Amino acid sequence: MSANLDNLHDSLEKADEQKIVELIKELHPSEIADILESFPQKQRDKLWQLDNIERGKILPYVNDGVRGELMEDMTPAEVNIVIQNMDPDDAVDVLQDLPEEIVEKVLQITDVHHYRRLQQILFYPEDSAGGLMNIDVLTIHTKMTLKKVLQHLRHLKKLPEKTDLIMVVDNDNRYQGALLITDLLTHDPKLTVKKILSTQIEAIPAHSSAHQVAILFEQRDFLSAPVVDEQGILVGRITVDDVVDVIRAEADHNLMSRAGLDEEDDMFAPILVTTRKRAIWLGINLATAFLAAYVIGLFETTLDQIVALAILMPIVASMGGIAGSQTLTIMIRGMAMGQITDTNTPFLLRKELAVSLLNGIIWALVVAIIAMTWFNNIQLGLVIGIALMINLFFAALSGVLVPLIMHRLSIDPALSGGVVLTTVTDIIGFASFLGLATIFLLG
Repeated sequence: MSANLDNLHDSLEKADEQKIVELIKELHPSEIADILESFPQKQRDKLWQLDNIERGKILPYVNDGVRGELMEDMTPAEVNIVIQNMDPDDAVDVLQDLPEEIVEKVLQITDVHHYRRLQQILFYPEDSAGGLMNIDVLTIHTKMTLKKVLQHLRHLKKLPEKTDLIMVVDNDNRYQGALLITDLLTHDPKLTVKKILSTQIEAIPAHSSAHQVAILFEQRDFLSAPVVDEQGILVGRITVDDVVDVIRAEADHNLMSRAGLDEEDDMFAPILVTTRKRAIWLGINLATAFLAAYVIGLFETTLDQIVALAILMPIVASMGGIAGSQTLTIMIRGMAMGQITDTNTPFLLRKELAVSLLNGIIWALVVAIIAMTWFNNIQLGLVIGIALMINLFFAALSGVLVPLIMHRLSIDPALSGGVVLTTVTDIIGFASFLGLATIFLLG
C-alpha cells in the first residue's frame, strides 16, 4: 500500500499519466479506494478525473465522507452511468450519500428494471438488514428434484456472487428453508429438495438493525443469509462481505467517537471544515473542564495553605478516570454485543464496585505511604488514601450507570460517555480530596 501510494503520488506530481495508468491497472478497486482516501484533495481530484478510472467499481469501497466529495460535481446522468453496473446494494449506498434532489433526478432517468431493483432496497433504512441486502437471489421450490435444480443452474448465465446456498420458497415466495450447495452436489439427484433442505438457516427480518445482523453472522458463522419482509416473503440475501463492512464501521465508530470524531470524516478535508467539526467537541470538553475548575476554586483557601495538595491532586482524579474508563469500556462493549440485560446488570454493578473497593484499598495504601514519606505528613497520606478509595468507587459506579442512562436517553455512550465519566471522576476526586483535607488538615 505505502509503495503504491508513493509511486502514484510521484507520478501525479510529474503529471505522468501513462505511468499512473500502468500503476492503477495492477490494483484492485478497493486498493484504489484506499489510495484516494490517502491523498490530499488536489491529488485526489487529479486521480479521479483520469479517463481510465473505473468509478463504478471503486466508489462502493470509498468511505461515505470521501465518496460524497468525489461525487459532488457529477451530474445525475454521470451518476446514473456509474451505478448501472453496480450491485443494487452498492448502488443504493452510493445514492444515499447524495442530496435527495439529485437522487430523485437519477432515479427519473434510470431504466425501469434498474429503478425497480433499487427501489426494493431504498425502501428500507440504510442501517437495516433490508438496506444491506442484495436482491439477486436464487430460488427453488420444495417439490423440485436435485436433478431439476442442477439443470436449472446450468441454464443460468451466471450465479450470484458468493452463492453458498439456494433459497427455498413456496408458491407465494415465502421462505421455507435453504438448500446448501454442498448438499446439492453430494446427495442422490432423484431426491426432492424438501428431503434435504435446511430449516436451521433462519431468515432475517428486513427491519432488523445492521448491528443485529452482524451479531447473527458471528454467532451462526453464516456466509450468507435470507432476508424476509413482515409477511415472511423472501426479499433478498445478505452476504458476509456486507457484514464485514458493518463490523469495520462499528469498530471505526467506537474508536473515533471517543475523540468526538466521525468515522466517515475525511482526514484530508479542508482545514476550516476539520477545524469547525473539532471545535464543537473541544468546546464541550472546555465546559466540563471549567466545571472541574470551579470545584477546585471552592477550596482555594485550603490550597493556599497546603501546597502539597496541588501536587497530589491530579493523582486522585487520574486514578479515578482510568478506573472508570476500564468499567465504561467493558459496559459499552457488552452493550454492543447484546450481553447487557436488566437481569445481569445488578450482578455486574456489584462486581465492578467490589473490584473498585479492592483496587481502592491496594492503591490507597501505596499512594498513602508515598505521600507520607514524601511530605512527612501522616494525615496527608490518610486523606489522599481515603479520597482515592472514594473516587475509585464512584468511578466504577459511573462506569456502569452512565452508559445505561445514555442508552435509555437514546444517546450513544461511545460518543459522549467518556466526557461525562471524566467530568464525574474529576469532580468527585477533587471534591473528596480537598474536602477531606479542609476537614482534617485545617479543621
